[in-house]
Amino acid sequence: MLTNLTRGRIHYGWIVVAISFVTMLAAAGIRSVPGVLILPLESEFGWTRAVVSLAVSINLLLFGLCGPFAAAVMEKFGMRQMMTIALLVLAGAVALTTQIHNAWQLYLLWGVVVGLGTGAMAGWVAATVSNRWFVERRGLVVGLLTASNATGQLIFLPMLAGVVEKYGWRPAVLIVAGVALVVGPLVAFFMRNRPEDIGLRPYGAPEQDPLSHTSGQPKRAMHMTGNPFRVALMTLVHGVQSRDFLLLCGSFFICCATTTGLVGTHLIPMSHEHGIPEVTAANMLALIGIFDLFGTMASGWLSDRYDNRWLLFWYYGLRGLSLIFLPYAYGTGLFGLGLFVVFYGLDWVATVPPTVRLAADLFGKRNVGTVYAWIFAAHQLGAATAAFGAGALRTWLGDYQVSFMLAGGLALLAAGMVLRIGHDPHGDFLPVQPADTAISAAD
Repeated sequence: MLTNLTRGRIHYGWIVVAISFVTMLAAAGIRSVPGVLILPLESEFGWTRAVVSLAVSINLLLFGLCGPFAAAVMEKFGMRQMMTIALLVLAGAVALTTQIHNAWQLYLLWGVVVGLGTGAMAGWVAATVSNRWFVERRGLVVGLLTASNATGQLIFLPMLAGVVEKYGWRPAVLIVAGVALVVGPLVAFFMRNRPEDIGLRPYGAPEQDPLSHTSGQPKRAMHMTGNPFRVALMTLVHGVQSRDFLLLCGSFFICCATTTGLVGTHLIPMSHEHGIPEVTAANMLALIGIFDLFGTMASGWLSDRYDNRWLLFWYYGLRGLSLIFLPYAYGTGLFGLGLFVVFYGLDWVATVPPTVRLAADLFGKRNVGTVYAWIFAAHQLGAATAAFGAGALRTWLGDYQVSFMLAGGLALLAAGMVLRIGHDPHGDFLPVQPADTAISAAD
């Protein structure tokens, strides 16, 4: 059956994209759970908003920090193995969460284990699949895979909120555990690591190109092999010497602080405080996901055609204005909230395709998996900071207004930062060869 698929009219790269999309959709379903658990956990265990937010913060932090090492391990052992194991671990850890009774158990299972499990198949998936399997349509592929987060949000959030309201939070958690368990065998059977593993060239590669792992790699780009943890750390050491790398990390820190960390975690409890039922607020997040699906795919298309720095400038600038507007939108009724949902939703993760494209162009396609994983780690560090910070500020000040104003200001700052990308006189990213590894460069 698999042989027939590889010889069909559809390039197998699109099948890899489909399996990656389903996998990331399942991960998005797991990541969407905290938004509907905050209020039930507070009610059942008497925990404060800061206590529950800390578990989410640990999860998001490890989700990001795991990425660079997961990307390096993936380079050594393969995407299929990495993703299959991660899904099985997630299914077990999420199911065990239903047995918690103390905050430290929530921190251990949801914070640490689920954070590491989702991080094992985080941002490097879109970057790696698009650059390994595609010469053409790379931006579109990144947009599609990034949109899986929105699709997962659209599918899971209203359903989970309804289950929580009718049956409690434990059945809702078991649903996402079951999804992870079902997706695992699909990945094990259909996923392939590289096109040359099944005798194919990347989609859009000229027929005369040789079937090699370094096809399409610039001559100057170098790639480290060997111990994956050493590779990940050496990539970071060399990355921080590049101003472009730091600007990408800094802007992406702000990106997730102003999306998953703040809105993804706190929009439902914030809306509840303004008299909006949890299910309605979850539907608002799902609607944001619908518009994000279109916004991210459009962003992928645009990133193949226009200056990615200016795309990011507009994305961050418009996001900042929408976040500053949100606290006032609650007082304007349906019109104001609807305007926020559409405007903000189109921009939710539209920043990802241009960021991946810039990382690949600046640091080389062979390096992009691990380089982007570090940039994504900064992304999740921003999410962790905002998830806990907004919860702490809410506990201290009694509302979320200051948190959203700060987030809006940070997004405007990021809009200015991204215009400086590409102007680094020392921007070449040529990882130095560790003593116990080998350098492979394209001919």
